[in-house]
Amino acid sequence: MPGHEEALRALRLAERDIVAFRALLNSPEVSLASTCFFAQQAIEKCLKAALFERGIAFPPIHDLVRLAMTLQEHDVAVPCPADELRKLNPFAVTFRYDDTDIPLISGTEVEKMVDTMHRWAGEVVK
Repeated sequence: MPGHEEALRALRLAERDIVAFRALLNSPEVSLASTCFFAQQAIEKCLKAALFERGIAFPPIHDLVRLAMTLQEHDVAVPCPADELRKLNPFAVTFRYDDTDIPLISGTEVEKMVDTMHRWAGEVVK
């Protein structure tokens, strides 16, 4: 089943990003923006894993809110609300090329989101 295999691959890649996120989270030398890049990537891959698993087509985007909305349009409930997911969107592209470290979200909040989304994706992709 191609959708299931792609979903499993997306989850494996998300787990790789989660390992990087956790390694950087409590490192005082690493900016929160750099750390949150891996969190955003992990959550994006969790959302895409669910989309692959359900056979839902989606555009090649990094917008967590749009990916979550696509799932919700297909009656798949996403555990993190759009306003939380929106806080991570800038870390996909904007903050990768900006030297400002704007505290849009705390490390603790991000860690909770990563854990919630990873657990959820694991339940969707069985």
